Amino acid sequence: MSSELGERDLERYRRQMIIPLIGERGQMSLARSTVGVLGQGGLGSPCTLYLAAAGVGRLILVDQKPPKLSNLNRQVLHGEREVEEGIPKAMSAGNRVAELNSDIEVEAHNLVIDADNIGSVFKDADVIVDCLDNFHTRYILNDYCVEEGKPFVHCGVESFNGQITTIVPGETPCLRCLFPNVPSKEEEIPIMGVTAGVFGAMEAAEAIKLILGVGKPLKNRLLFGDLMFQTWDFIDVFRSEQCPVCSQVPDRTGP
Repeated sequence: MSSELGERDLERYRRQMIIPLIGERGQMSLARSTVGVLGQGGLGSPCTLYLAAAGVGRLILVDQKPPKLSNLNRQVLHGEREVEEGIPKAMSAGNRVAELNSDIEVEAHNLVIDADNIGSVFKDADVIVDCLDNFHTRYILNDYCVEEGKPFVHCGVESFNGQITTIVPGETPCLRCLFPNVPSKEEEIPIMGVTAGVFGAMEAAEAIKLILGVGKPLKNRLLFGDLMFQTWDFIDVFRSEQCPVCSQVPDRTGP
């Protein structure tokens, strides 16, 4: 990675670099960062696209399924060709990112994440984004991030509704504090594509803020949004002393 931005970078990212809190220094921080995006479906599609467009230097993209026709109302990384040819979502996402921004590095993994392989996949990630649709894998991600001290962004969507929070081990509750039991899951989650689009973009924004150290990430706050009625509510969340995962992690919030 060069220590300076090239002329191509200065032109590509000009509109975001004129934001006072970003500038060239912030753009270099993005270029030197690695973000993992676990799930390349409804949330992963907008999240991955906007991270790539912002100039995050390296993206680690993970999914284990090919797209289906019923996915295309929200999974905008993929198209009819990928459905017809059975191209895995991770590979499809990698191809799309390369078309959008050929100057960044993309590492695509077509595999099921488990407790044994998650460390080898995300060891270099500075931030990981939870774009999943099941809590079994979310718990694996949560436990890994707490153990390694890696921040991650959690989000879940259904119908016109979504929830999002940013988890920083030692500073915030972990996912098991917030959801100690696996929530019940419908066989087929009802979802409007725009809901995944809005919240997936918000996840990208949270990851970018963490990298840049700007603004106020959603730490210790769970944001609920209802796009049907455009109502938004915050809930303050706290670490659980009984949490089996993070209760022994030292408090890093300071006095």
